[in-house]
Amino acid sequence: PAAEVTFRSDAAADAIKLISENVPECFVCAGTVLTPEQAETAVKAGAKAIISPGTNPAVVEWCVKNDIPVFPGCATPTEVEACMRMGLTTVKLFPAEVVGGVGMLKALSGPYSQIKFMPTGGVKMSNAESYLTQPNCIAAGGTWICPVDAINDGNFELIENNAHEAAELVKKLRG
Repeated sequence: PAAEVTFRSDAAADAIKLISENVPECFVCAGTVLTPEQAETAVKAGAKAIISPGTNPAVVEWCVKNDIPVFPGCATPTEVEACMRMGLTTVKLFPAEVVGGVGMLKALSGPYSQIKFMPTGGVKMSNAESYLTQPNCIAAGGTWICPVDAINDGNFELIENNAHEAAELVKKLRG
């Protein structure tokens, strides 16, 4: 099990800490990390990996220096190559649907066969399977699991159901 908690809220570090302490088997990642300071805060809270929407060299360098897995966002082959030069073998494809979705993953698989992708941005339950069946896709993420309205309305049953549905899809496809 894995979860990404985005740094779009002041509660992000506390949420990472609570998940890490109460669900230790969960691989908690900090998402939307924009600065090395956020990365450090996230790791101190218990994050086991850092995910960013773009390729920020300062964030990547901090993570590499501190032996923290980092998955920077890439939308172009140039960004993928920049990440390769930094020694990375897995990146986030973002915003996946906007930059071509599954078609982009297929196009990138030829010249970058050694790179794995984690698409987010427009991925939802209705198209997740098409991403997850691509050989160069290691994971996919989306806000459909935990929509803001469900949080604001306290509809945790919906969030739990969405998470269960997503987990079942991954089990079906990946065992």
